[in-house]
Amino acid sequence: MHNKPQLNFWQIWNMSFGFLGIQFGFALQGGFMSRIFQTLGAEKDALPLLWIAAPLTGLLVQPLIGYLSDRTWHPLLGRRRPYFLLGAIFSSLALIFMPHSPTLWIAAGTLWVLDASINISMEPFRALVADKLAENQRSYGFVLQTLIIGIGTWIASNLPWFVTSLGVSNSAAPGVVPDSVKIAFAIGAAVFLFSILVTVFTTKEYPPEDLAAFAREKSNGRMLRDIGALIVAMPQQMINIGVVQFFSWLAFFSMWSMATPGLTEHVFKAPAPNPAAFDMTQPVQAQAFNEASAAFQNAADLVGVYQGYYGLSSMLMALLLCFYAARYVVNRRLVHASSLLLGGVGFLSMLYVSAPMQLIGSFALVGIAWASILSMPYALLASSIDPRKMGVYMGIFNLFIVVPQIVAATLLGPTLKTFFGNQPIYALAISGISLIVGALCLVRVVEPKISSNPITSTAT
Repeated sequence: MHNKPQLNFWQIWNMSFGFLGIQFGFALQGGFMSRIFQTLGAEKDALPLLWIAAPLTGLLVQPLIGYLSDRTWHPLLGRRRPYFLLGAIFSSLALIFMPHSPTLWIAAGTLWVLDASINISMEPFRALVADKLAENQRSYGFVLQTLIIGIGTWIASNLPWFVTSLGVSNSAAPGVVPDSVKIAFAIGAAVFLFSILVTVFTTKEYPPEDLAAFAREKSNGRMLRDIGALIVAMPQQMINIGVVQFFSWLAFFSMWSMATPGLTEHVFKAPAPNPAAFDMTQPVQAQAFNEASAAFQNAADLVGVYQGYYGLSSMLMALLLCFYAARYVVNRRLVHASSLLLGGVGFLSMLYVSAPMQLIGSFALVGIAWASILSMPYALLASSIDPRKMGVYMGIFNLFIVVPQIVAATLLGPTLKTFFGNQPIYALAISGISLIVGALCLVRVVEPKISSNPITSTAT
């Protein structure tokens, strides 16, 4: 194995910078896909099921990309970077096309392509941190990734509102996505590709120590058999952290799919109008629909703005953790448990919000949980798995992210309809309870021992 040198701040920053674009894609998807679906005529109880393409894609793509990236070596692009670049190209194209979808089924299909492409770029990034950083710098590396993710979440969540404030139209005919959203997605596509290129051109990867042995191992591999064997033999630490991940990601999927209908109704009193309920041949009813539609689109912009506060909060949390992790050993289990509890309180508080400004506090607490979810589980995991199989193990670990999303996609809509009077705000209450359960499950996770404190000032 390589004796990994200590990297300085800018080396770690550059190798993680591609996550800015990845998070632009995820934030636009998470903040505005339900808005696009509703604009194209989707009923609110059908929204989680329309989102099922995203986790199903991750279920298939992440382990495969992890496996393939472990077995890739390109003399120019290295091991992980070919996948960053390929995913960025397809993600950018999907982001540009998404808000132009003419029908609901095309939008759902484009979401499938978008999420597959984002996963192709994202999954190897987690492995790259473990590839490049020594054990005592990994918490710092994952936290710095989270800082960049927070920046991306905050900016991207505000893009439609910002574009609207520049004078771009935020209203459109029935079944047509406003120009403000189209331009925001196009900006996201450009940022995605640019940020990935920064990482590709500024980061070098370590080659296999024995290229001949690497080639033999690659030729002897059987992908499905090898992945299946690793799933069966996964370390107990991975299983224990995976249970925590299950409840964490169930919570955030519920937010992404239902925050727009939940908050536009519960807080802004501006639900998406149903075109079928209006006779568009009558001027009075056509005007009433247009006014209701404009109110919904404006409220959806503001939901995105307030969701951006969880990105801002996660950015600040990650910044604090960066300063701490640069000098001291982080108790990752304690940080994660505390963060999930605070996030659970943030989600539950949304039930009692009576004015939009109160959402800032709610989403700030959610952001603390988000910062921890994006860093602490990976730092807890990295020391317990074979570094030669880091990519495929990170892909397998991400199954604990996509499975809860599939569960939520299939059960959340019927649950809200059956038990909560089809009121989507209760999806956010479910998110809160889920995070609290996840925090309690950390009692079974082991805190790895690290021999020395991080040192991040040494350049190589």
